[in-house]
Order: sequence, then structure tokens, then C-alpha cells
Amino acid sequence: MLELLQAFSLRCSQIDEAIRLGDDVRVATLDGGIDRLVQAIVGHEALNLMEMYMQLQFVGYLLQQEADDAASVSHYAAVLTSLLERYFGASPRPEFAPPPEWPLPAPKAYVPNVDNGNFLNSAILETLPDRVAVLTRDYRYLYSNPVNCAYLGRKPIEMIGRHVMEFIGEELFLTQAKANFDACFAGQHVEYNYAQRGETKATRCRMSPLRDLSGQVLGALVVLEAADAGAVSTIAA
Repeated sequence: MLELLQAFSLRCSQIDEAIRLGDDVRVATLDGGIDRLVQAIVGHEALNLMEMYMQLQFVGYLLQQEADDAASVSHYAAVLTSLLERYFGASPRPEFAPPPEWPLPAPKAYVPNVDNGNFLNSAILETLPDRVAVLTRDYRYLYSNPVNCAYLGRKPIEMIGRHVMEFIGEELFLTQAKANFDACFAGQHVEYNYAQRGETKATRCRMSPLRDLSGQVLGALVVLEAADAGAVSTIAA
């Protein structure tokens, strides 16, 4: 799934560049492959909750991008309905069926929250004033809220599949971030402060394990905010 989303992001970037250069032939050529990528992504049978989340987020992105086109909105709304029926219908696949004592979550609540029995809701994350991201166990972005995207100068769709090292650098990743991510993936709640090279202000980083219904850690929910002056630490909580 990540590979398909990365291919879609790359194709969109290539189209944007061709448009900037006024290369209409290349735009038409590249545009012809977009529909096939979209079909491949929405046709993919999610193997776990993380892939399901990525797939539903992608369709939500398409709906947002085509908000002014009634025909496209109708089409992608039908696609979204089809996906919800696939995963939350009357006969869900066994791996997605919750234990008997759990009620079936509402369709919009497609990713569990951190350990508290609630569910991660991207609509809430979109409104938070802090930088928020969800990373998979291979240290790649699954989600980045608008505040974090603006800070990094990227569009949300461009963040999917990107390794965190691209944004914080190899040195900081290896000396600080990796150990803290690994502790989080092992089930710990982590909190530490850091400062990137050239920055005068420290950043407070809080990581929480993101679990599926069976308790398996799928990734990390990361919240970043300004730290108290002079507070820099590399200790995992």
C-alpha cells in the first residue's frame, strides 16, 4: 500500500512540474496513469487496520481535492461507501472482526487510539494547534496534520511513506529519535526534548504506541510542541 501511495505522490509531483514547465504532452502522458494508480489503491484489499486507515484517508484526500466537481465528489463518495461496506459491512473478513465483547466501531473511527479504548479521529487531529503525526514501525509517515505539514513545507499526501530521517537528519535520527521510536514501538510512552542543529529553541516530543484491537503496536502517535527554554533531553520516559 505504501508503495502505491508513494507512486501516486510522485506522479502528482511530476505532473505539477510538467505544468510549471508548460509541457502539455508530458502532462497528458503522466495524467493517463493517475486513474490506474487510484484504481489500484482503492482496489487493494487491506491486510490490517493500518492499511485500511491509509486507504480511507486517501479517498478522503481525493474527495477534498475534487470538492468543486460534483461528478467527482459523487464518484469518490460511492468509492468510500464501497470501502466502508467492504470493511464494516454485515460480513466483515475475520481479521477485521472485533472480539465478541467489543461493539463494532463507527465507520469513521477506523484507527484505534492509544490504549484508552477510544479511536484516533483524523478530524480531531486536523484541528489541534500542535504538530501531530502518525508513523509506522519502519519510521515512515502515515499521517501528518496541517500544522506539521506547514512546518515541514509539504502537502499531506507528500508525507505518506516518507522516512522521518528525511526531515530531522541522519545524526539526530540515529543519536536520539530511533531509540525513542523503538521504545514506543515496544509499548512505552515516551517523552523527551530535542533541538535540531541550528535551532535555538527546543522541541518537546511525546510518543504514544498506536495499537490495534488485539493490542499489537502498529506505529506511534507523535505530538510535537515548543519545550521550556533550555530543556533538552534524550531520555525515553
